[in-house]
Amino acid sequence: SQPRLGELTASHVTPDSVQLEWSVPEGTLDSFTVQYKDAQGQPQVVPVDGGSRTVTVRGLSPSRRYKFNLYGVWGRKRLGPISTDAVTAAVEPEEEPPSKPRLGELTASHVTPDSIQLEWSIPEGTLDSFTVQYKDAQGQPQVVPVDGGSRTVTVAGLSPSRRYKFNLYGVWGRKRLGPISTDAVTGEGCCVLHPSALEPDEEPPSEPLLGELTASHVTTSSVQLEWDVPEGTFDSFTVQYKDAESPLQVVPVDGGSRTVTVP
Repeated sequence: SQPRLGELTASHVTPDSVQLEWSVPEGTLDSFTVQYKDAQGQPQVVPVDGGSRTVTVRGLSPSRRYKFNLYGVWGRKRLGPISTDAVTAAVEPEEEPPSKPRLGELTASHVTPDSIQLEWSIPEGTLDSFTVQYKDAQGQPQVVPVDGGSRTVTVAGLSPSRRYKFNLYGVWGRKRLGPISTDAVTGEGCCVLHPSALEPDEEPPSEPLLGELTASHVTTSSVQLEWDVPEGTFDSFTVQYKDAESPLQVVPVDGGSRTVTVP
């Protein structure tokens, strides 16, 4: 007996596709064709084999109503159509890019003869990292890298009774924001004793001695440095390094440390 087409329904609608499903309550068909008009009004035909009961029509335009006609092919006869309408989904609006962060004010505090603590604010947004730039007593530019979550850093290894200008830059993706700046004068050096003022049996402290520097725990983005101090003590250390793409980098380390990881 002649096969009979059932109902055609649309489901799984996206902005550019619609899934069609249908039934064949009686008999079997050799094949099917889905016909519809595209956004330009041109007729389109999607062939489907006779064993299928579903097809996904792709390449549609969002937020548009389509009418789909399904025909069945049985020998030399074309049965149908059965029809359904469907509206493609709207395109989800793209998330707005995060707003550009804004640097606030840079202030100096906790001033000593050889260090200054800097603090800053970020009224809007977040930054990936910061760099503090200044010139040392010899006029050489120095750079202190700071992670993006910090709002304070202590710049060590300064000279007493000297005015420094500090520039803070923020790094946001591939952009460098800033600088914000502040000036500060280090404290006065204190009390250098002449050897004659020492107690007779008290010798002046001997000059400390640096030992060897070794690298370990090497990864694709960091190196751990270790060193020893065979004699005496130091107030602080600085590690300086430079690669082909970046300016001179300076990492301050407190005097009690014997290891640091350079990112």
